Amino acid sequence: MEDILVPIAFFLTLFAILYVYWTTRMKIRQSLIEKGADASLFKNSPSKYSLLKWGIFLVAVAIGVIAGYALSTVINEVAAFFTMIFLFGGVGLIVAHLITNSLSKKEKN
Repeated sequence: MEDILVPIAFFLTLFAILYVYWTTRMKIRQSLIEKGADASLFKNSPSKYSLLKWGIFLVAVAIGVIAGYALSTVINEVAAFFTMIFLFGGVGLIVAHLITNSLSKKEKN
């Protein structure tokens, strides 16, 4: 009986979070329209470099998994994987930020 409660609670919590998100978003849109403001701020146009950012991030996470595997012989396996994934993932995001900034500056010039 207890084994079935965890997945049910997980999906109910997920549904509740999504329901609150969507209803709140709709209320904000309705209030903007009532006040005469433009609701176009909800249209998210993807960045030109979003695929580049995701690619760099996922490659860095993969390198983190490999480094975690190599480090797992020295320290605790769980700690090695988590620290290396987060470390290389963060480094990947910083590198992606620097690359996209330099590309956007070159594009403006």
